[in-house]
Amino acid sequence: MRLALVIAVILFVVFGAVFGALNAERITLDLYFWQPSVPKGALILSAVVVGWLAGGIVAWLAPRPRIHRELKETRKQLKEARAEPRPPIDGTAGDA
Repeated sequence: MRLALVIAVILFVVFGAVFGALNAERITLDLYFWQPSVPKGALILSAVVVGWLAGGIVAWLAPRPRIHRELKETRKQLKEARAEPRPPIDGTAGDA
């Protein structure tokens, strides 16, 4: 599993380097007060990474009502199971 992750990361880095090299021409961004000139490939790759990170953060922070409901029900069942008296292990009534 770890090897597959390392290979995937290496492939994405190589893809990013090739993509950046093929889109090396500079473009000017007009950000009202500031007008930076950046390579097109770097801008596209950074936009993809920022979008990926933002999506991951939103998915991580999003409320999970079904999971919370199931957890609440499971905790309730566990509390009820702990409150019930258990029969003796040897099967006798215990009043001998």
